[in-house]
Amino acid sequence: DKLKNLLELLPEHDLPEDLKSKHCKRCVVVGSGGILHGSELGHLLNQFDIVIRLNDAPVQGYTDHVGNKTTIRMTYPEGAPLSENEYPPASLFVAVLFKSVDFNWLQAMVKNETL
Repeated sequence: DKLKNLLELLPEHDLPEDLKSKHCKRCVVVGSGGILHGSELGHLLNQFDIVIRLNDAPVQGYTDHVGNKTTIRMTYPEGAPLSENEYPPASLFVAVLFKSVDFNWLQAMVKNETL
């Protein structure tokens, strides 16, 4: 019931046009474990059609190693960036919800309520 009520609050949306039109011939998923630090693979990662980043791993200051392209950022609500400046306008943020408290977070965001 909680999920059903929450879904009714959300506006219907499709993927952004620029993302729908992209062909995912070469995609990469970049995690947040720090394994790329020192790799200097940033230029290579930026060449992928779609770059999916997990969690809120920093990009600024590490672009030589992790690149700076972000097509999709996926994270749990507690890992969501706190500043709107951390949401690149050309990327899609995907909240991964699985706990009851995650649905409370989304409801508060949609209704502009304090958590």
